[in-house]
Amino acid sequence: MSPHLGPNVAQDVSELVEYHFMVNALLAGAIVAVTAGVAGWLMVLRAEAFAGHTLSVMAFPGASAAALAGIPAAWGYYAACALAALAIGRTGSLRGGRTPAPRGEAAAGIALVQAAALAAGFLFLSLYGGVLGDLESDLFGTFLGVSDERLITLLVVGAAVLAVLAAIARPLVFASVDPDVAAAHGVRVRALGSVFLLALGLAVAAASQVTGALLVFSLLVGPAASAQALTSRPLASLVLTVALGLIVAWVGLGVSYFSTYPAGFFIATASCLVYVLARLLAGLRSRRGGPRARLPAAEPAPGEVLA
Repeated sequence: MSPHLGPNVAQDVSELVEYHFMVNALLAGAIVAVTAGVAGWLMVLRAEAFAGHTLSVMAFPGASAAALAGIPAAWGYYAACALAALAIGRTGSLRGGRTPAPRGEAAAGIALVQAAALAAGFLFLSLYGGVLGDLESDLFGTFLGVSDERLITLLVVGAAVLAVLAAIARPLVFASVDPDVAAAHGVRVRALGSVFLLALGLAVAAASQVTGALLVFSLLVGPAASAQALTSRPLASLVLTVALGLIVAWVGLGVSYFSTYPAGFFIATASCLVYVLARLLAGLRSRRGGPRARLPAAEPAPGEVLA
């Protein structure tokens, strides 16, 4: 008998957590929502969504390289995201000095990294000579593949990403809001940006384990953009981002369990609806003369500048 949603919410939730694989999926969703929420909040603040998109398409070269090497696809994705993040940091998004590259130059560099990675993916697939398994799950997400081992990996990667972001958070926000002034105060903007992109790459790879590679922005951009539209207070915006991410992930996974469609579809749909509602609320508040959400610059305290 297939599961179906009923009028009794408590009963539906009880049925949802009755199976070990769904408990793993919900725990994975929580880890990913927190990790992607924090990294995505900084990504939206830094206007690096194109870099995040490039990292999300690393699923193809990563999976094809993993198949060629005979290792799990997830490891290939982590490696591909990390390498792409380092490449973006060295070429497209940052110039040779301390300050960021112009937007056009940065976009061109990121696009070239993306093109080179996709070309490498086709090469690896041709050398492999087979068919990549579970392609739909890799692209659109699934709750069936979250094993205990993968859950532990997600926890370790998420903890590492959050630890790195916590260590560089204050100078990173300063450099994100005003890179020229940050550089004048001794912040090594280029090194800081490269470290952030590496953490972002790992966060993207982790989020794809739940949402799928094509819909990774559901948790990376949607909650963060919604929160920043609703409040200009950095801490409140960050907390709201994580809360919205948890709601989106758990609702998407729950509805997917009671249907025949991929989890990524419902997570992406919920994320889009949350963003639309956030923009509508922000627009209503602006018409009534309320303050517009805008994050202020944060200057690092002495000793917090990345050396």
